[in-house]
Amino acid sequence: MSIGEPVDVSEAQDGGILKVLKVPGPDPDDRPWTGDRVTVHYTGTLEADGSKFDSSVDRGEKFQFNLGKQEVIKGWDQGVATMARGETAVFTITSKYAYGEMGSAPKIPGHATLVFEVQLFDFEGEDITKDKDKGITKRIRQAGQGFDQPNDGGLATVDIIGYHNKREFDNRSDLTFVMGEGRDHNLPSGLETALEKMKRNEKAHITLNPKYNFGKLGCPTFGIQPNDQFSLTYEVYLKSFERAKEGWQMSGDEKLEQSQLYKDKGTEFFKLNKIDMAANKYRKVIDLLEHEISLKGEKEESRRTMLQAGRMNLTMCLLKSGDWIEARDLCEKVLAENENVPKAYFRRGEANIQLNDLDAAIEDFKDCLEIDPENKAAKNKIVQCKQLIKNKRDKEKKTYAKMFDRFAEADARKEAERKRNEKPVVINDWGTNSNKGTNGMESLQVTGDVQMNLDIDREIEKQQDIELAEETMQSLESKSSS
Repeated sequence: MSIGEPVDVSEAQDGGILKVLKVPGPDPDDRPWTGDRVTVHYTGTLEADGSKFDSSVDRGEKFQFNLGKQEVIKGWDQGVATMARGETAVFTITSKYAYGEMGSAPKIPGHATLVFEVQLFDFEGEDITKDKDKGITKRIRQAGQGFDQPNDGGLATVDIIGYHNKREFDNRSDLTFVMGEGRDHNLPSGLETALEKMKRNEKAHITLNPKYNFGKLGCPTFGIQPNDQFSLTYEVYLKSFERAKEGWQMSGDEKLEQSQLYKDKGTEFFKLNKIDMAANKYRKVIDLLEHEISLKGEKEESRRTMLQAGRMNLTMCLLKSGDWIEARDLCEKVLAENENVPKAYFRRGEANIQLNDLDAAIEDFKDCLEIDPENKAAKNKIVQCKQLIKNKRDKEKKTYAKMFDRFAEADARKEAERKRNEKPVVINDWGTNSNKGTNGMESLQVTGDVQMNLDIDREIEKQQDIELAEETMQSLESKSSS
Protein backbone atom coordinates (compact mmCIF):
# COMPACT_ATOMS: atom_id res chain seq x y z
CA MET A 1 0.00 0.00 0.00
CA SER A 2 1.38 3.40 -1.02
CA ILE A 3 1.50 6.29 1.41
CA GLY A 4 -1.34 8.78 0.85
CA GLU A 5 -3.31 6.59 -1.58
CA PRO A 6 -6.91 5.73 -0.48
CA VAL A 7 -7.62 1.99 -0.53
CA ASP A 8 -10.92 0.22 0.10
CA VAL A 9 -10.25 -2.26 2.93
CA SER A 10 -13.83 -3.32 3.60
CA GLU A 11 -14.43 -7.07 3.31
CA ALA A 12 -17.36 -6.41 0.94
CA GLN A 13 -15.28 -3.99 -1.16
CA ASP A 14 -18.20 -1.57 -1.19
CA GLY A 15 -16.20 1.57 -0.36
CA GLY A 16 -17.42 1.62 3.24
CA ILE A 17 -13.91 1.66 4.78
CA LEU A 18 -11.26 3.72 2.98
CA LYS A 19 -7.74 3.61 4.34
CA VAL A 20 -4.93 6.11 3.79
CA LEU A 21 -1.50 5.04 5.02
CA LYS A 22 0.41 7.83 6.81
CA VAL A 23 3.30 6.02 8.53
CA PRO A 24 4.08 2.39 7.60
CA GLY A 25 5.17 -0.16 10.17
CA PRO A 26 8.64 -1.72 9.99
CA ASP A 27 7.22 -5.09 8.92
CA PRO A 28 4.09 -4.91 6.74
CA ASP A 29 3.32 -8.61 7.43
CA ASP A 30 3.37 -8.18 11.22
CA ARG A 31 -0.39 -7.76 11.57
CA PRO A 32 -2.88 -8.68 14.30
CA TRP A 33 -5.15 -11.70 13.99
CA THR A 34 -8.79 -12.06 14.94
CA GLY A 35 -9.04 -12.25 18.72
CA ASP A 36 -5.74 -10.43 19.37
CA ARG A 37 -5.78 -7.70 21.98
CA VAL A 38 -4.60 -4.55 20.20
CA THR A 39 -3.32 -1.29 21.69
CA VAL A 40 -3.93 1.95 19.76
CA HIS A 41 -4.20 5.72 19.93
CA TYR A 42 -6.94 7.36 17.89
CA THR A 43 -8.62 10.66 17.11
CA GLY A 44 -12.14 10.67 15.65
CA THR A 45 -13.75 13.50 13.65
CA LEU A 46 -16.93 13.97 11.63
CA GLU A 47 -16.32 14.07 7.89
CA ALA A 48 -19.12 16.61 7.45
CA ASP A 49 -17.57 19.47 9.43
CA GLY A 50 -14.25 18.12 10.75
CA SER A 51 -15.35 18.47 14.38
CA LYS A 52 -13.58 16.19 16.86
CA PHE A 53 -15.85 13.90 18.88
CA ASP A 54 -13.33 11.64 20.65
CA SER A 55 -9.58 11.22 21.14
CA SER A 56 -7.51 8.83 23.24
CA VAL A 57 -4.55 11.10 22.52
CA ASP A 58 -6.24 14.00 24.30
CA ARG A 59 -7.03 11.75 27.27
CA GLY A 60 -3.42 10.56 27.35
CA GLU A 61 -4.55 6.94 27.63
CA LYS A 62 -4.11 4.27 24.97
CA PHE A 63 -7.14 2.22 24.00
CA GLN A 64 -7.27 -1.59 23.97
CA PHE A 65 -9.79 -4.03 22.50
CA ASN A 66 -10.01 -7.60 21.21
CA LEU A 67 -9.99 -7.53 17.44
CA GLY A 68 -12.90 -9.13 15.60
CA LYS A 69 -14.98 -9.65 18.77
CA GLN A 70 -17.52 -6.88 18.01
CA GLU A 71 -16.24 -4.79 20.91
CA VAL A 72 -15.89 -1.80 18.56
CA ILE A 73 -17.59 -0.62 15.39
CA LYS A 74 -17.32 -2.88 12.34
CA GLY A 75 -15.12 -0.35 10.54
CA TRP A 76 -12.52 -0.69 13.27
CA ASP A 77 -12.61 -4.50 13.38
CA GLN A 78 -12.01 -4.67 9.63
CA GLY A 79 -9.74 -1.64 9.31
CA VAL A 80 -7.31 -2.24 12.18
CA ALA A 81 -6.89 -5.84 10.97
CA THR A 82 -5.08 -4.41 7.91
CA MET A 83 -2.54 -2.46 9.97
CA ALA A 84 1.02 -3.46 10.85
CA ARG A 85 2.62 -2.98 14.24
CA GLY A 86 3.87 0.64 14.47
CA GLU A 87 1.69 1.84 11.60
CA THR A 88 -0.39 5.05 11.51
CA ALA A 89 -3.34 5.31 9.12
CA VAL A 90 -6.48 7.36 8.51
CA PHE A 91 -9.80 5.54 7.99
CA THR A 92 -12.92 7.07 6.47
CA ILE A 93 -15.84 4.92 7.62
CA THR A 94 -19.40 5.24 6.36
CA SER A 95 -22.34 4.94 8.74
CA LYS A 96 -22.96 1.35 7.59
CA TYR A 97 -19.69 0.36 9.27
CA ALA A 98 -20.05 2.84 12.14
CA TYR A 99 -23.19 3.90 14.04
CA GLY A 100 -25.78 3.59 11.26
CA GLU A 101 -28.89 5.67 10.92
CA MET A 102 -29.25 6.16 14.71
CA GLY A 103 -25.80 7.65 15.30
CA SER A 104 -24.40 7.90 18.84
CA ALA A 105 -25.81 10.84 20.73
CA PRO A 106 -24.90 13.48 21.55
CA LYS A 107 -21.84 13.91 19.33
CA ILE A 108 -22.43 11.61 16.35
CA PRO A 109 -25.59 12.20 14.28
CA GLY A 110 -27.38 9.51 12.29
CA HIS A 111 -25.94 8.46 8.89
CA ALA A 112 -22.62 10.12 9.83
CA THR A 113 -19.39 9.22 8.03
CA LEU A 114 -16.50 9.18 10.48
CA VAL A 115 -12.78 9.81 10.06
CA PHE A 116 -10.32 8.14 12.43
CA GLU A 117 -6.57 8.59 12.62
CA VAL A 118 -5.28 5.40 14.26
CA GLN A 119 -1.80 4.45 15.45
CA LEU A 120 -1.28 0.74 16.18
CA PHE A 121 1.30 0.30 18.94
CA ASP A 122 1.11 -3.38 19.78
CA PHE A 123 -0.98 -6.55 19.84
CA GLU A 124 -0.88 -9.92 21.56
CA GLY A 125 -2.89 -13.12 21.72
CA GLU A 126 -6.11 -13.17 23.72
CA ASP A 127 -5.59 -14.12 27.36
CA ILE A 128 -7.97 -17.04 27.98
CA THR A 129 -6.93 -17.94 31.53
CA LYS A 130 -9.47 -17.71 34.31
CA ASP A 131 -7.12 -15.58 36.42
CA LYS A 132 -6.12 -13.37 33.46
CA ASP A 133 -2.43 -13.99 34.15
CA LYS A 134 -1.52 -14.28 30.45
CA GLY A 135 -0.44 -17.87 30.99
CA ILE A 136 -2.48 -19.13 28.00
CA THR A 137 -2.86 -16.96 24.92
CA LYS A 138 -4.74 -17.79 21.75
CA ARG A 139 -4.40 -16.31 18.28
CA ILE A 140 -6.93 -17.31 15.66
CA ARG A 141 -5.47 -18.30 12.28
CA GLN A 142 -8.79 -19.42 10.85
CA ALA A 143 -12.17 -18.56 12.33
CA GLY A 144 -14.33 -21.47 13.41
CA GLN A 145 -17.99 -22.18 12.74
CA GLY A 146 -21.06 -22.00 14.93
CA PHE A 147 -21.20 -21.13 18.61
CA ASP A 148 -20.61 -24.42 20.44
CA GLN A 149 -17.26 -25.26 22.00
CA PRO A 150 -15.84 -28.48 23.50
CA ASN A 151 -16.44 -29.13 27.20
CA ASP A 152 -15.00 -31.33 29.91
CA GLY A 153 -16.00 -34.94 29.41
CA GLY A 154 -16.78 -34.54 25.71
CA LEU A 155 -14.87 -35.99 22.77
CA ALA A 156 -12.56 -33.84 20.62
CA THR A 157 -10.64 -34.62 17.44
CA VAL A 158 -7.66 -32.40 16.63
CA ASP A 159 -4.56 -31.96 14.50
CA ILE A 160 -1.67 -30.54 16.53
CA ILE A 161 1.94 -29.47 16.08
CA GLY A 162 3.85 -28.61 19.27
CA TYR A 163 7.06 -26.58 19.67
CA HIS A 164 9.40 -26.43 22.65
CA ASN A 165 12.16 -23.82 22.51
CA LYS A 166 11.71 -23.72 18.70
CA ARG A 167 12.01 -27.53 18.51
CA GLU A 168 9.08 -29.44 17.03
CA PHE A 169 8.30 -32.16 19.54
CA ASP A 170 4.75 -33.22 18.64
CA ASN A 171 2.97 -33.66 15.32
CA ARG A 172 -0.24 -35.69 15.29
CA SER A 173 -3.32 -35.77 13.08
CA ASP A 174 -6.83 -36.98 13.90
CA LEU A 175 -6.07 -37.33 17.60
CA THR A 176 -9.34 -38.15 19.40
CA PHE A 177 -9.56 -38.01 23.19
CA VAL A 178 -11.91 -37.24 26.10
CA MET A 179 -11.63 -33.65 27.26
CA GLY A 180 -10.16 -33.62 30.76
CA GLU A 181 -8.06 -36.70 30.06
CA GLY A 182 -5.51 -35.11 27.77
CA ARG A 183 -2.53 -36.12 29.91
CA ASP A 184 -3.29 -39.72 28.94
CA HIS A 185 -2.45 -38.59 25.42
CA ASN A 186 0.56 -36.42 26.38
CA LEU A 187 -1.38 -33.16 26.13
CA PRO A 188 -0.80 -30.43 28.75
CA SER A 189 -3.77 -29.15 30.74
CA GLY A 190 -3.32 -25.65 29.31
CA LEU A 191 -3.97 -26.94 25.80
CA GLU A 192 -7.28 -28.46 26.91
CA THR A 193 -8.22 -25.11 28.45
CA ALA A 194 -7.52 -23.47 25.09
CA LEU A 195 -9.60 -26.08 23.21
CA GLU A 196 -12.58 -25.21 25.40
CA LYS A 197 -12.39 -21.70 23.86
CA MET A 198 -12.30 -22.90 20.23
CA LYS A 199 -15.04 -23.57 17.71
CA ARG A 200 -15.44 -26.34 15.17
CA ASN A 201 -12.95 -26.03 12.24
CA GLU A 202 -11.06 -23.26 14.00
CA LYS A 203 -7.29 -23.08 13.61
CA ALA A 204 -5.36 -21.36 16.36
CA HIS A 205 -1.86 -20.61 17.60
CA ILE A 206 -1.68 -21.39 21.33
CA THR A 207 1.09 -20.28 23.71
CA LEU A 208 1.40 -21.86 27.17
CA ASN A 209 3.74 -20.48 29.81
CA PRO A 210 5.43 -23.01 32.16
CA LYS A 211 2.60 -22.84 34.70
CA TYR A 212 0.21 -24.42 32.17
CA ASN A 213 2.41 -26.94 30.40
CA PHE A 214 3.50 -30.38 31.65
CA GLY A 215 4.44 -29.11 35.13
CA LYS A 216 6.43 -31.05 37.69
CA LEU A 217 5.96 -34.37 35.88
CA GLY A 218 7.30 -33.20 32.54
CA CYS A 219 6.68 -35.35 29.46
CA PRO A 220 9.39 -38.02 28.97
CA THR A 221 7.77 -39.16 25.72
CA PHE A 222 8.61 -35.80 24.12
CA GLY A 223 11.83 -35.13 26.06
CA ILE A 224 10.38 -32.35 28.22
CA GLN A 225 11.88 -32.30 31.70
CA PRO A 226 9.92 -31.86 34.96
CA ASN A 227 9.33 -28.20 35.87
CA ASP A 228 10.57 -27.09 32.47
CA GLN A 229 10.76 -23.29 32.23
CA PHE A 230 10.25 -22.88 28.49
CA SER A 231 6.89 -21.89 27.04
CA LEU A 232 5.18 -24.30 24.67
CA THR A 233 3.47 -23.26 21.45
CA TYR A 234 0.93 -25.29 19.50
CA GLU A 235 -0.67 -25.01 16.12
CA VAL A 236 -4.12 -26.54 16.66
CA TYR A 237 -6.90 -27.45 14.26
CA LEU A 238 -10.14 -28.44 15.99
CA LYS A 239 -11.69 -30.76 13.43
CA SER A 240 -14.74 -31.95 15.36
CA PHE A 241 -16.12 -32.54 18.85
CA GLU A 242 -19.07 -33.96 20.75
CA ARG A 243 -20.15 -32.13 23.86
CA ALA A 244 -20.84 -33.98 27.09
CA LYS A 245 -24.06 -33.22 28.92
CA GLU A 246 -23.77 -30.27 31.28
CA GLY A 247 -24.99 -30.66 34.86
CA TRP A 248 -28.00 -28.42 34.27
CA GLN A 249 -29.09 -30.74 31.47
CA MET A 250 -29.17 -33.80 33.76
CA SER A 251 -31.82 -35.09 36.10
CA GLY A 252 -30.89 -35.94 39.69
CA ASP A 253 -30.69 -39.63 38.84
CA GLU A 254 -28.43 -38.92 35.87
CA LYS A 255 -26.14 -36.84 38.07
CA LEU A 256 -25.81 -39.71 40.55
CA GLU A 257 -25.00 -42.14 37.76
CA GLN A 258 -22.49 -39.80 36.13
CA SER A 259 -20.88 -39.03 39.48
CA GLN A 260 -20.21 -42.71 40.07
CA LEU A 261 -18.46 -42.89 36.70
CA TYR A 262 -16.37 -39.81 37.51
CA LYS A 263 -15.46 -41.20 40.93
CA ASP A 264 -14.38 -44.57 39.51
CA LYS A 265 -12.34 -42.89 36.79
CA GLY A 266 -10.74 -40.58 39.34
CA THR A 267 -9.74 -43.52 41.50
CA GLU A 268 -8.20 -45.21 38.46
CA PHE A 269 -6.14 -42.10 37.72
CA PHE A 270 -5.13 -41.76 41.38
CA LYS A 271 -3.78 -45.31 41.47
CA LEU A 272 -1.70 -44.48 38.40
CA ASN A 273 -0.36 -41.36 40.20
CA LYS A 274 -2.09 -39.08 37.69
CA ILE A 275 -3.06 -36.71 40.46
CA ASP A 276 -4.21 -33.75 38.38
CA MET A 277 -6.48 -35.91 36.26
CA ALA A 278 -7.89 -37.64 39.34
CA ALA A 279 -8.55 -34.28 41.00
CA ASN A 280 -10.42 -33.13 37.89
CA LYS A 281 -12.79 -36.12 38.10
CA TYR A 282 -13.45 -35.64 41.81
CA ARG A 283 -14.19 -31.95 41.21
CA LYS A 284 -16.78 -33.03 38.64
CA VAL A 285 -18.47 -35.17 41.31
CA ILE A 286 -18.64 -32.17 43.62
CA ASP A 287 -19.90 -29.86 40.88
CA LEU A 288 -22.72 -32.25 39.98
CA LEU A 289 -23.92 -33.04 43.50
CA GLU A 290 -23.08 -30.10 45.77
CA HIS A 291 -26.23 -28.12 44.99
CA GLU A 292 -28.55 -30.90 43.82
CA ILE A 293 -31.85 -30.69 45.76
CA SER A 294 -34.25 -32.87 43.74
CA LEU A 295 -33.36 -36.25 45.25
CA LYS A 296 -35.29 -37.72 48.17
CA GLY A 297 -35.01 -40.63 50.59
CA GLU A 298 -32.36 -43.23 49.82
CA LYS A 299 -31.26 -41.35 46.71
CA GLU A 300 -30.60 -38.23 48.77
CA GLU A 301 -28.55 -40.35 51.17
CA SER A 302 -26.63 -41.72 48.18
CA ARG A 303 -25.99 -38.16 47.02
CA ARG A 304 -24.60 -37.19 50.42
CA THR A 305 -22.38 -40.25 50.56
CA MET A 306 -21.09 -39.73 47.03
CA LEU A 307 -20.49 -36.02 47.62
CA GLN A 308 -18.55 -36.77 50.79
CA ALA A 309 -16.47 -39.37 48.94
CA GLY A 310 -15.71 -36.88 46.16
CA ARG A 311 -14.60 -34.25 48.66
CA MET A 312 -12.46 -36.61 50.71
CA ASN A 313 -10.81 -38.09 47.62
CA LEU A 314 -10.10 -34.59 46.34
CA THR A 315 -8.42 -33.71 49.65
CA MET A 316 -6.01 -36.60 49.07
CA CYS A 317 -5.13 -35.17 45.67
CA LEU A 318 -4.70 -31.70 47.14
CA LEU A 319 -2.43 -32.96 49.91
CA LYS A 320 -0.28 -34.76 47.34
CA SER A 321 -0.06 -31.68 45.13
CA GLY A 322 0.71 -29.33 48.04
CA ASP A 323 -2.54 -27.33 48.04
CA TRP A 324 -2.70 -27.27 51.85
CA ILE A 325 -5.17 -24.43 52.29
CA GLU A 326 -7.75 -25.81 49.84
CA ALA A 327 -7.38 -29.28 51.39
CA ARG A 328 -8.03 -27.86 54.87
CA ASP A 329 -11.02 -25.86 53.67
CA LEU A 330 -12.51 -28.89 51.93
CA CYS A 331 -12.22 -30.97 55.12
CA GLU A 332 -14.06 -28.22 56.98
CA LYS A 333 -16.92 -28.47 54.48
CA VAL A 334 -17.16 -32.19 55.13
CA LEU A 335 -17.17 -31.67 58.91
CA ALA A 336 -19.76 -28.90 58.65
CA GLU A 337 -22.18 -31.48 57.22
CA ASN A 338 -21.07 -34.42 59.34
CA GLU A 339 -18.78 -33.99 62.34
CA ASN A 340 -18.24 -37.74 62.74
CA VAL A 341 -15.86 -38.29 59.82
CA PRO A 342 -12.45 -39.32 61.24
CA LYS A 343 -10.71 -39.06 57.86
CA ALA A 344 -11.72 -35.39 57.62
CA TYR A 345 -10.07 -34.62 60.97
CA PHE A 346 -6.99 -36.64 60.03
CA ARG A 347 -6.50 -34.97 56.66
CA ARG A 348 -7.18 -31.52 58.05
CA GLY A 349 -4.52 -32.31 60.64
CA GLU A 350 -2.08 -33.21 57.87
CA ALA A 351 -2.83 -29.91 56.13
CA ASN A 352 -2.32 -27.99 59.40
CA ILE A 353 1.08 -29.63 59.90
CA GLN A 354 2.16 -28.34 56.50
CA LEU A 355 0.70 -24.92 57.35
CA ASN A 356 2.80 -24.98 60.57
CA ASP A 357 -0.27 -24.82 62.81
CA LEU A 358 0.89 -27.69 65.00
CA ASP A 359 -1.42 -27.06 67.95
CA ALA A 360 -4.45 -27.16 65.64
CA ALA A 361 -3.07 -30.31 64.04
CA ILE A 362 -2.81 -32.06 67.42
CA GLU A 363 -6.45 -31.18 68.17
CA ASP A 364 -7.49 -32.61 64.80
CA PHE A 365 -5.73 -35.91 65.45
CA LYS A 366 -7.23 -36.08 68.95
CA ASP A 367 -10.70 -35.55 67.45
CA CYS A 368 -9.94 -38.32 64.97
CA LEU A 369 -9.02 -40.66 67.86
CA GLU A 370 -12.22 -39.87 69.74
CA ILE A 371 -14.17 -41.33 66.81
CA ASP A 372 -11.61 -43.99 65.87
CA PRO A 373 -9.60 -44.87 69.02
CA GLU A 374 -7.58 -47.58 67.26
CA ASN A 375 -6.24 -45.25 64.60
CA LYS A 376 -2.48 -45.79 64.97
CA ALA A 377 -1.66 -43.26 62.26
CA ALA A 378 -3.38 -40.50 64.24
CA LYS A 379 -1.47 -41.50 67.40
CA ASN A 380 1.81 -41.35 65.48
CA LYS A 381 0.90 -37.95 64.07
CA ILE A 382 0.38 -36.56 67.57
CA VAL A 383 3.84 -37.81 68.58
CA GLN A 384 5.26 -36.25 65.41
CA CYS A 385 3.60 -32.90 66.13
CA LYS A 386 4.87 -32.83 69.71
CA GLN A 387 8.39 -33.58 68.50
CA LEU A 388 8.11 -30.78 65.93
CA ILE A 389 6.94 -28.39 68.66
CA LYS A 390 9.88 -29.45 70.88
CA ASN A 391 12.34 -28.98 68.03
CA LYS A 392 10.89 -25.56 67.41
CA ARG A 393 11.23 -24.56 71.06
CA ASP A 394 14.78 -25.90 71.26
CA LYS A 395 15.66 -23.85 68.20
CA GLU A 396 14.07 -20.76 69.77
CA LYS A 397 16.04 -21.28 72.99
CA LYS A 398 19.29 -21.48 71.08
CA THR A 399 18.38 -18.38 69.13
CA TYR A 400 17.49 -16.44 72.30
CA ALA A 401 20.60 -17.70 74.11
CA LYS A 402 22.77 -16.27 71.37
CA MET A 403 20.81 -13.04 71.59
CA PHE A 404 21.41 -12.85 75.37
CA ASP A 405 25.14 -13.42 74.84
CA ARG A 406 25.18 -10.51 72.43
CA PHE A 407 23.34 -8.35 74.99
CA ALA A 408 25.93 -9.28 77.67
CA GLU A 409 28.83 -8.51 75.35
CA ALA A 410 27.28 -5.15 74.48
CA ASP A 411 26.82 -4.34 78.19
CA ALA A 412 30.40 -5.29 78.95
CA ARG A 413 31.67 -3.04 76.16
CA LYS A 414 29.59 -0.14 77.45
CA GLU A 415 30.85 -0.63 81.01
CA ALA A 416 34.46 -0.76 79.87
CA GLU A 417 33.95 2.39 77.83
CA ARG A 418 32.37 4.12 80.80
CA LYS A 419 35.34 3.28 83.02
CA ARG A 420 37.81 4.51 80.42
CA ASN A 421 36.01 7.84 80.16
CA GLU A 422 35.63 8.32 83.93
CA LYS A 423 38.03 10.99 85.44
CA PRO A 424 39.76 10.07 88.72
CA VAL A 425 38.75 11.84 91.97
CA VAL A 426 41.68 13.92 93.36
CA ILE A 427 41.56 15.32 96.96
CA ASN A 428 44.24 18.01 97.75
CA ASP A 429 45.94 18.16 101.16
CA TRP A 430 45.56 21.26 103.23
CA GLY A 431 48.36 23.59 102.38
CA THR A 432 49.32 27.09 101.63
CA ASN A 433 47.47 27.01 98.34
CA SER A 434 44.28 25.70 99.81
CA ASN A 435 41.14 27.76 99.93
CA LYS A 436 39.68 28.92 103.18
CA GLY A 437 36.10 28.86 104.14
CA THR A 438 34.06 31.70 105.43
CA ASN A 439 34.92 30.73 109.00
CA GLY A 440 38.59 31.10 108.31
CA MET A 441 39.30 27.38 108.16
CA GLU A 442 40.75 25.77 105.05
CA SER A 443 38.24 23.95 102.88
CA LEU A 444 38.51 20.62 101.02
CA GLN A 445 39.36 21.17 97.33
CA VAL A 446 38.19 18.50 94.84
CA THR A 447 40.09 19.12 91.64
CA GLY A 448 38.88 16.07 89.72
CA ASP A 449 35.06 16.00 90.02
CA VAL A 450 33.32 12.72 89.14
CA GLN A 451 31.90 12.88 85.59
CA MET A 452 28.12 13.06 85.94
CA ASN A 453 26.98 13.74 82.35
CA LEU A 454 25.49 10.35 81.38
CA ASP A 455 24.84 9.39 77.73
CA ILE A 456 21.03 9.31 77.99
CA ASP A 457 20.48 7.63 74.61
CA ARG A 458 22.87 4.82 75.48
CA GLU A 459 21.25 4.29 78.86
CA ILE A 460 17.77 4.14 77.35
CA GLU A 461 18.96 1.66 74.74
CA LYS A 462 20.58 -0.44 77.46
CA GLN A 463 17.40 -0.45 79.53
CA GLN A 464 15.33 -1.44 76.49
CA ASP A 465 17.70 -4.35 75.82
CA ILE A 466 17.30 -5.54 79.40
CA GLU A 467 13.52 -5.28 79.27
CA LEU A 468 13.40 -7.17 75.94
CA ALA A 469 15.51 -9.95 77.39
CA GLU A 470 13.26 -10.19 80.46
CA GLU A 471 10.11 -10.31 78.32
CA THR A 472 11.63 -13.01 76.11
CA MET A 473 12.56 -15.18 79.08
CA GLN A 474 9.06 -14.79 80.52
CA SER A 475 7.55 -15.79 77.15
CA LEU A 476 9.77 -18.87 76.97
CA GLU A 477 8.90 -19.88 80.54
CA SER A 478 5.19 -19.41 79.77
CA LYS A 479 5.44 -21.59 76.61
CA SER A 480 7.37 -24.28 78.49
CA SER A 481 4.82 -24.41 81.30
CA SER A 482 1.93 -24.62 78.82
